[in-house]
Amino acid sequence: MEEFFSSGRAVDVVLAVLVMEAIWLKWRGSGWADILPALVPAILMMIALRAALTGLGWIYISVPLMAAFPVHLYDLHRREMLRSRDQN
Repeated sequence: MEEFFSSGRAVDVVLAVLVMEAIWLKWRGSGWADILPALVPAILMMIALRAALTGLGWIYISVPLMAAFPVHLYDLHRREMLRSRDQN
């Protein structure tokens, strides 16, 4: 089990689940404009986690984490705009 995590394979499983979730949401009728802002931050954080678990340098950990933050803020802003529009 230690090898499963230290090799990053556990993160690969989570990434596969996120891809399946995206496909399922698309199949259920959601648009990519709704799916991607919600899932990209999680994908980027998983990439950073994989880098940390496999012993890569700090740059490989920090860049995906920094990239996830503005996408997450965009998703929050987009959801707030949609919520405001639906209330009117």
